[in-house]
Amino acid sequence: MTIQATFPIPAAFAITMAILKRAFDLLVSTLVILSVLSWFLPLLALMIRRDSPGPVFFVQKRVGKDGKLFRCFKLRSMVVNPHADQHPVAGDDGRITPLGSWLRLSHLDELPQFFNVFLGSMSLVGPRPYMPADCRRFATIIPDQAFREKVKPGITGMAQAKGLHGIVCDRNTLLQRYQWDAWYVDNKSFGLDIRILWTTFLNLLPLQRPAAAPGSPSAPSDHISVLHLEKRKAPVHYLRDRK
Repeated sequence: MTIQATFPIPAAFAITMAILKRAFDLLVSTLVILSVLSWFLPLLALMIRRDSPGPVFFVQKRVGKDGKLFRCFKLRSMVVNPHADQHPVAGDDGRITPLGSWLRLSHLDELPQFFNVFLGSMSLVGPRPYMPADCRRFATIIPDQAFREKVKPGITGMAQAKGLHGIVCDRNTLLQRYQWDAWYVDNKSFGLDIRILWTTFLNLLPLQRPAAAPGSPSAPSDHISVLHLEKRKAPVHYLRDRK
Protein backbone atom coordinates (compact mmCIF):
# COMPACT_ATOMS: atom_id res chain seq x y z
CA MET A 1 0.00 0.00 0.00
CA THR A 2 1.36 3.40 -0.99
CA ILE A 3 1.13 6.14 1.59
CA GLN A 4 1.03 9.63 0.17
CA ALA A 5 1.92 12.48 2.48
CA THR A 6 -0.37 15.48 2.28
CA PHE A 7 -0.39 18.93 3.85
CA PRO A 8 -3.47 20.85 4.85
CA ILE A 9 -4.23 23.41 2.16
CA PRO A 10 -3.40 26.43 4.38
CA ALA A 11 -0.03 24.93 5.36
CA ALA A 12 0.81 23.98 1.78
CA PHE A 13 -0.13 27.46 0.60
CA ALA A 14 1.99 29.08 3.32
CA ILE A 15 5.00 26.95 2.38
CA THR A 16 4.57 27.77 -1.31
CA MET A 17 4.33 31.49 -0.58
CA ALA A 18 7.43 31.36 1.64
CA ILE A 19 9.42 29.63 -1.13
CA LEU A 20 8.15 32.12 -3.73
CA LYS A 21 9.01 35.08 -1.51
CA ARG A 22 12.52 33.81 -0.82
CA ALA A 23 13.12 33.05 -4.51
CA PHE A 24 11.97 36.56 -5.44
CA ASP A 25 14.20 38.07 -2.74
CA LEU A 26 17.20 36.15 -4.09
CA LEU A 27 16.46 37.09 -7.70
CA VAL A 28 15.99 40.81 -7.10
CA SER A 29 18.86 41.18 -4.62
CA THR A 30 21.25 39.35 -6.94
CA LEU A 31 20.25 41.55 -9.89
CA VAL A 32 20.62 44.74 -7.84
CA ILE A 33 24.00 43.70 -6.40
CA LEU A 34 25.43 42.75 -9.78
CA SER A 35 23.93 45.47 -11.95
CA VAL A 36 23.85 48.47 -9.57
CA LEU A 37 25.82 48.02 -6.37
CA SER A 38 28.86 46.57 -8.14
CA TRP A 39 29.69 50.01 -9.59
CA PHE A 40 27.54 52.46 -7.60
CA LEU A 41 28.73 51.48 -4.11
CA PRO A 42 32.41 52.20 -4.93
CA LEU A 43 31.40 55.70 -6.07
CA LEU A 44 29.39 56.32 -2.90
CA ALA A 45 32.24 54.89 -0.82
CA LEU A 46 34.67 57.39 -2.34
CA MET A 47 32.24 60.25 -1.61
CA ILE A 48 31.80 59.12 2.02
CA ARG A 49 35.57 58.87 2.50
CA ARG A 50 36.05 62.41 1.20
CA ASP A 51 33.16 63.77 3.26
CA SER A 52 34.27 62.66 6.73
CA PRO A 53 36.76 60.30 8.40
CA GLY A 54 35.58 56.83 9.32
CA PRO A 55 34.37 53.59 7.73
CA VAL A 56 32.14 53.52 4.65
CA PHE A 57 29.66 51.08 6.11
CA PHE A 58 27.68 51.40 9.31
CA VAL A 59 26.89 47.97 10.75
CA GLN A 60 24.38 47.81 13.57
CA LYS A 61 22.56 45.02 15.40
CA ARG A 62 18.84 45.03 14.67
CA VAL A 63 15.96 42.81 15.80
CA GLY A 64 14.95 40.30 13.13
CA LYS A 65 12.59 37.36 12.72
CA ASP A 66 11.82 35.43 15.92
CA GLY A 67 13.50 38.21 17.89
CA LYS A 68 16.99 37.20 16.76
CA LEU A 69 19.59 39.93 16.36
CA PHE A 70 21.33 40.35 13.01
CA ARG A 71 23.93 42.70 11.55
CA CYS A 72 22.14 45.31 9.43
CA PHE A 73 24.24 47.05 6.78
CA LYS A 74 23.94 50.73 5.90
CA LEU A 75 26.14 53.41 4.39
CA ARG A 76 27.52 55.64 7.13
CA SER A 77 25.64 58.94 7.24
CA MET A 78 26.87 60.22 10.60
CA VAL A 79 30.22 61.07 12.12
CA VAL A 80 31.66 58.19 14.12
CA ASN A 81 30.19 58.45 17.63
CA PRO A 82 29.66 56.15 20.64
CA HIS A 83 25.93 56.87 20.93
CA ALA A 84 24.70 55.49 17.59
CA ASP A 85 23.33 52.26 19.12
CA GLN A 86 21.40 54.00 21.91
CA HIS A 87 20.21 57.34 20.58
CA PRO A 88 18.32 57.45 17.27
CA VAL A 89 18.80 60.35 14.90
CA ALA A 90 16.77 63.48 15.64
CA GLY A 91 15.57 66.02 13.09
CA ASP A 92 18.41 68.51 13.63
CA ASP A 93 21.02 65.97 14.71
CA GLY A 94 24.52 67.40 14.48
CA ARG A 95 25.96 63.91 14.01
CA ILE A 96 24.67 63.76 10.42
CA THR A 97 27.32 64.67 7.86
CA PRO A 98 26.56 66.96 4.87
CA LEU A 99 26.68 63.97 2.51
CA GLY A 100 24.82 61.84 5.05
CA SER A 101 21.86 64.20 4.94
CA TRP A 102 21.55 63.61 1.19
CA LEU A 103 22.03 59.86 1.58
CA ARG A 104 19.22 59.71 4.13
CA LEU A 105 16.89 61.94 2.13
CA SER A 106 17.37 59.80 -0.98
CA HIS A 107 17.40 56.51 1.04
CA LEU A 108 20.67 55.57 -0.66
CA ASP A 109 22.12 54.81 2.76
CA GLU A 110 19.94 51.68 2.80
CA LEU A 111 21.31 50.20 -0.44
CA PRO A 112 23.68 47.77 1.38
CA GLN A 113 20.61 46.08 2.87
CA PHE A 114 20.28 44.21 -0.42
CA PHE A 115 23.19 42.16 0.95
CA ASN A 116 21.06 41.42 4.01
CA VAL A 117 18.28 40.27 1.69
CA PHE A 118 20.68 38.08 -0.29
CA LEU A 119 22.03 36.52 2.94
CA GLY A 120 18.50 35.86 4.23
CA SER A 121 18.42 38.05 7.34
CA MET A 122 16.01 40.47 5.65
CA SER A 123 13.40 40.44 2.91
CA LEU A 124 12.57 43.03 0.29
CA VAL A 125 9.23 43.66 2.03
CA GLY A 126 8.47 43.47 5.74
CA PRO A 127 8.37 45.63 8.86
CA ARG A 128 11.44 47.82 9.14
CA PRO A 129 13.99 46.45 11.64
CA TYR A 130 14.55 48.43 14.81
CA MET A 131 17.61 48.42 17.04
CA PRO A 132 17.09 46.83 20.50
CA ALA A 133 17.20 50.21 22.24
CA ASP A 134 14.32 51.42 20.06
CA CYS A 135 12.26 48.31 20.84
CA ARG A 136 12.69 48.92 24.56
CA ARG A 137 11.77 52.58 24.17
CA PHE A 138 8.73 51.85 21.99
CA ALA A 139 7.50 49.21 24.49
CA THR A 140 6.10 52.02 26.63
CA ILE A 141 3.72 52.82 23.75
CA ILE A 142 3.32 49.38 22.10
CA PRO A 143 3.52 46.77 24.89
CA ASP A 144 3.12 43.74 22.58
CA GLN A 145 5.58 44.00 19.69
CA ALA A 146 6.09 40.27 19.12
CA PHE A 147 3.82 40.21 16.05
CA ARG A 148 6.49 42.06 14.03
CA GLU A 149 8.92 39.20 14.65
CA LYS A 150 6.72 36.64 12.89
CA VAL A 151 8.18 37.71 9.53
CA LYS A 152 11.56 38.87 8.28
CA PRO A 153 12.19 42.62 8.44
CA GLY A 154 12.22 44.37 5.08
CA ILE A 155 13.92 47.14 3.16
CA THR A 156 10.44 48.59 2.75
CA GLY A 157 7.06 47.73 4.20
CA MET A 158 3.39 48.57 4.44
CA ALA A 159 4.05 51.49 6.79
CA GLN A 160 6.70 52.94 4.46
CA ALA A 161 4.42 52.56 1.44
CA LYS A 162 1.89 54.67 3.36
CA GLY A 163 4.46 57.43 3.86
CA LEU A 164 5.38 56.50 7.42
CA HIS A 165 9.15 56.47 7.02
CA GLY A 166 11.93 58.61 8.35
CA ILE A 167 12.43 59.91 11.86
CA VAL A 168 9.70 59.11 14.39
CA CYS A 169 8.26 62.51 15.23
CA ASP A 170 5.38 61.75 17.60
CA ARG A 171 3.37 59.05 19.35
CA ASN A 172 0.61 58.98 16.72
CA THR A 173 3.07 58.38 13.88
CA LEU A 174 4.63 55.50 15.80
CA LEU A 175 1.20 53.97 16.44
CA GLN A 176 0.37 54.24 12.76
CA ARG A 177 3.57 52.41 11.83
CA TYR A 178 2.84 49.55 14.19
CA GLN A 179 -0.80 49.35 13.06
CA TRP A 180 0.23 49.00 9.42
CA ASP A 181 2.95 46.49 10.37
CA ALA A 182 0.29 44.42 12.18
CA TRP A 183 -1.99 44.66 9.14
CA TYR A 184 0.81 43.43 6.88
CA VAL A 185 1.68 40.46 9.09
CA ASP A 186 -1.95 39.31 9.08
CA ASN A 187 -2.52 39.92 5.34
CA LYS A 188 0.88 39.21 3.78
CA SER A 189 0.95 37.78 0.28
CA PHE A 190 3.21 37.84 -2.75
CA GLY A 191 0.79 40.12 -4.58
CA LEU A 192 0.76 42.56 -1.67
CA ASP A 193 4.58 42.58 -1.67
CA ILE A 194 4.60 43.52 -5.36
CA ARG A 195 2.17 46.40 -4.74
CA ILE A 196 4.25 47.66 -1.81
CA LEU A 197 7.44 47.56 -3.90
CA TRP A 198 5.75 49.45 -6.73
CA THR A 199 4.32 52.07 -4.36
CA THR A 200 7.72 52.49 -2.72
CA PHE A 201 9.30 53.01 -6.13
CA LEU A 202 6.71 55.68 -6.99
CA ASN A 203 7.28 57.39 -3.63
CA LEU A 204 10.99 57.69 -4.41
CA LEU A 205 10.30 59.58 -7.62
CA PRO A 206 10.39 63.40 -7.28
CA LEU A 207 6.85 63.76 -8.59
CA GLN A 208 3.65 65.13 -7.11
CA ARG A 209 0.86 62.54 -7.13
CA PRO A 210 -2.76 62.54 -5.99
CA ALA A 211 -3.28 61.82 -2.31
CA ALA A 212 -3.92 58.23 -1.26
CA ALA A 213 -7.40 57.16 -0.25
CA PRO A 214 -7.52 57.21 3.57
CA GLY A 215 -7.25 53.76 5.09
CA SER A 216 -6.89 51.93 1.78
CA PRO A 217 -4.17 49.27 2.13
CA SER A 218 -3.62 48.94 -1.61
CA ALA A 219 -3.79 52.56 -2.70
CA PRO A 220 -0.50 54.39 -3.38
CA SER A 221 0.51 57.04 -0.90
CA ASP A 222 2.14 60.43 -1.15
CA HIS A 223 5.56 61.21 0.26
CA ILE A 224 5.60 61.75 4.00
CA SER A 225 6.38 65.45 3.55
CA VAL A 226 3.02 66.11 1.89
CA LEU A 227 0.85 63.33 3.33
CA HIS A 228 -1.16 64.43 6.36
CA LEU A 229 -1.45 62.04 9.28
CA GLU A 230 -5.20 61.53 8.87
CA LYS A 231 -4.55 60.26 5.32
CA ARG A 232 -2.18 57.61 6.65
CA LYS A 233 -4.49 56.06 9.22
CA ALA A 234 -4.39 52.29 9.53
CA PRO A 235 -7.57 50.29 10.17
CA VAL A 236 -9.22 51.67 13.28
CA HIS A 237 -7.99 50.13 16.56
CA TYR A 238 -6.23 47.40 14.58
CA LEU A 239 -3.66 46.61 17.26
CA ARG A 240 -6.33 46.37 19.94
CA ASP A 241 -8.77 44.27 17.87
CA ARG A 242 -6.19 41.68 16.83
CA LYS A 243 -5.41 40.63 20.41
